[in-house]
Amino acid sequence: MAYEGGSLDANLAAAAGHDPELVRELRAAFIESAERQVDLLGRSRCDGNWQVAAMRLKGLAASFHAEGLLALAEEALDSAPGDPLVLRRLHQMLSDLTLLP
Repeated sequence: MAYEGGSLDANLAAAAGHDPELVRELRAAFIESAERQVDLLGRSRCDGNWQVAAMRLKGLAASFHAEGLLALAEEALDSAPGDPLVLRRLHQMLSDLTLLP
């Protein structure tokens, strides 16, 4: 799995300039939004709900050029609702992002 932190942090820094507090706030908002969509994916039991959550996650990832998350969102779009492998990989990526400084 691609290391997501570098590209995400570079894009957040570009958006926030040299304001480390703003970068932290943007990062937290990004992770919170991604976690919300992954939670919705985990609770989806039909194709429609799964597709909507995966598309929202894909849009969020694309907005911040988070390539690894974007690839996983696309994988979710190609998977069946509740796919445990996709969900596990998404949870792991978010866990890794949360642990980064």
